[in-house]
Amino acid sequence: MTLLMLEDDADRVRRFRAVCDSLAIELRVWRNAERMCREVEPLLPSATVISLDHDLEPDADGLDPGDGYTVAKFLASQPTIRPVIVHSSNRERSTWMLGEFELAGWPCRSVYPLGEDWIEVDWRRAVKRALKKGSK
Repeated sequence: MTLLMLEDDADRVRRFRAVCDSLAIELRVWRNAERMCREVEPLLPSATVISLDHDLEPDADGLDPGDGYTVAKFLASQPTIRPVIVHSSNRERSTWMLGEFELAGWPCRSVYPLGEDWIEVDWRRAVKRALKKGSK
């Protein structure tokens, strides 16, 4: 099982990885939207779940990493459909991302990053639900 993720925060990635390890899921992470769009297509058939942030910070060179909406539009155009979790605090853009997936018939849900343990509790629960839906 593999979870594909767009996320730029190193501490969050560490915590997401710990949850994935506990669920025996391999985690593949991109911190740049355009790079994810270029590289993700061949990985979609073997992916189990996708989780996307929206707002990404510029890298050390100050380069713009894009955003999760770019990835959502790209993924929604692909023939391989997988459950998606949008884990962004940007409510408006999360809604846009979810709308792209819903229009394309992709199962999706939002997990709002609220509280100290949202990754370990709320996001983990969403991943487990997505795994159940993906196996049907």
